[in-house]
Amino acid sequence: MSKDIYLVAHGEAQHHVQGLVGGWYDSELTELGHRQAQAIAERLAERLAGAPSVGVYASDLRRTAQTAAPIARALGVEAVHWRDLRERSYGEAGGKPDAWLEARTVAAPKDGNRLDHRDGLAEAETKREFATRIYRAMDAIAATPCPVQVVVTHGYAVTFAIAAWIRMPLESVGWVNFRSSSGAISHLREDDRWFNRYLMSLSDTDHLAGVG
Repeated sequence: MSKDIYLVAHGEAQHHVQGLVGGWYDSELTELGHRQAQAIAERLAERLAGAPSVGVYASDLRRTAQTAAPIARALGVEAVHWRDLRERSYGEAGGKPDAWLEARTVAAPKDGNRLDHRDGLAEAETKREFATRIYRAMDAIAATPCPVQVVVTHGYAVTFAIAAWIRMPLESVGWVNFRSSSGAISHLREDDRWFNRYLMSLSDTDHLAGVG
């Protein structure tokens, strides 16, 4: 049986409009973010009509839970919330102004060990720590027999969710980045003959047209 995963980046959140660092800072959706979540739910309900079984997974932070709630209602299921699907932790920078983070961040070198690089932020996750838990979550989701799944996570986390899906070795993810907009849907698929894994679409926002 083929498997389809719809990877959703949560809608616009308060920290976006306030110019604050997100990460594990537990901000809520804005009014626009709630409208985006409803538009995502309507698009997925339309696309997945007739699917024999659907599972919905989400990060346990408020902005992702609030995005997942209307999706789960529209699909007639309960969302499962996992800590492993959280955004990267920026440690002490979480909830502080973006300019505060920018002034203190030590960028990783072009070459060398980018996975274990420390950005100069107390208690922040390394890229290896971040990617490892996203890989763990995606591996568990992919291993379930449910043929259609929706995963609601965060913009930066989308990179490592896709990398995990295409089985990119963890040691190589220090250089990869798949950009995803707020409220966007990316589509992952595994075919049922060759078991190839595809990135069918990245950061689709057509469903957000007119949601302003």
